Amino acid sequence: MANVTSNIGFKVGVFGIGLDTYWPQFAGLEERLREYTDLVARRISRPGVDVVNLGLIDTSQKAEAAGHHFRRADVDIIFLYVSTYALSSTVLPVVRRAKVPVVILNLAPGAAIDYAAFNRLKDRTEMTGEWLAWCQACPVPEIANVFQRCGIPFFQVTGMLENDPVAWAEVDGWIEAARVAHVMEHNRLGLMGHYYGGMLDIYSDLTLQCASFGGHIEMLEVEELAALRGEVTDCEAKDKLKEIRSAMEVQTDCAETELERAAKTSVALDKLVEKHQLGSLAYYHKGTGSPENEEVISSIILGTSLLTARGIPVAGEYEVKNAQAMKIMDSFGAGGSFTEYYAVDYNDDVVLMGHDGPGHIAIAEGKIKVRPLQVYHGKVGRGLSVEMSVKHGPVTLLSVVEAAGKLKLLVAEGESVSGPILEIGNTNSRYRFSIGARNFITQWNAQGPAHHCAVGLGHIADKLSKLASVLKIDCIKVC
Repeated sequence: MANVTSNIGFKVGVFGIGLDTYWPQFAGLEERLREYTDLVARRISRPGVDVVNLGLIDTSQKAEAAGHHFRRADVDIIFLYVSTYALSSTVLPVVRRAKVPVVILNLAPGAAIDYAAFNRLKDRTEMTGEWLAWCQACPVPEIANVFQRCGIPFFQVTGMLENDPVAWAEVDGWIEAARVAHVMEHNRLGLMGHYYGGMLDIYSDLTLQCASFGGHIEMLEVEELAALRGEVTDCEAKDKLKEIRSAMEVQTDCAETELERAAKTSVALDKLVEKHQLGSLAYYHKGTGSPENEEVISSIILGTSLLTARGIPVAGEYEVKNAQAMKIMDSFGAGGSFTEYYAVDYNDDVVLMGHDGPGHIAIAEGKIKVRPLQVYHGKVGRGLSVEMSVKHGPVTLLSVVEAAGKLKLLVAEGESVSGPILEIGNTNSRYRFSIGARNFITQWNAQGPAHHCAVGLGHIADKLSKLASVLKIDCIKVC
């Protein structure tokens, strides 16, 4: 699943800490610890990640310079590798100046010291030098104490430098969380139209959205989309229609005129997204009293589904919070399709969930189906809609919840399971949860979410929790 990101690269800062007093005392120790630090930097390096490695910081003066360096480099997160005992004064200036999340890596060279080999060393100085190379855990309480007293949030990974998939999965999770925070920081969210009248739970404080996630919110007019649609050429529409038929399973009862309408609107949407450099979109508009507006809004579903599959998630009903949730899920590579409760199947202990409007093609079980509807329930117009189920297997639900002037992430892990669905031209899936349908619904609702949420593939609650920590907002996991 592609993601729309800014041209500003995602940067990760890495530095190790040591104590300069040790170097003349213990031959080879400094070189060994520098190698460990470089190993950490190499493990963190990957496509799409610009690693800023400042090496081993062993004095307060170097720490001050490192803080300025990280700040100038505009790093998104710092990994502090604790190579041996070091003074907290070599840490605090770096993190205070950089002002970004910090993860303490307490990673030993191996599973355990070779006690027999160690004790065979005849030179006590050599023995101490060897011990100091395994002394990663020693200064971590000191660092944690200083961070807490300075009001600096921090995170920890404890384990081994090599042959430790648990520790490195944690590191990978923090990298991913920081990367998604970077995506959200630079995302351009388009809002087109207006709220669905009376749907009070979806109304949102846009300033709070920017304060919590960053990014920019671009206010768009439906008239602009209608105008762009009026400029679409026959050739552009034919090319788009080929794309629609390739990506979707168009049912035989879909009128060609409706397909042509949808293709023209899809081309116009592409142009709108390109013009405003959008990374996500939320929309709703009645269009009554304006034939051009009604025409474009009633033919928008196929185009918005194609955009969602391209990493530009589109939420209907002007659901800003869910556009954010969908963008987060897609940025983690999980997809992110618009959904809500449909019904409960108590016989099979599953919750039926889905929505009308856009669906995430990339996470569908098989090709999505295009079906004609004589009426869009609760909305103006008629036309084509998409019917799909989310791929069977593990899934995660995410809701961005707004309450008491704050945002929080609400998360649940479950399974998309096979079985009968409602073939009504909407997205629709059956979800089973470890705590059962009754408990899931009760506990999810108790957190006060809006009735929409985003669903994506895989179990990624841990990554979402890390993202919330990076963003300094709460995360609640129901199951």
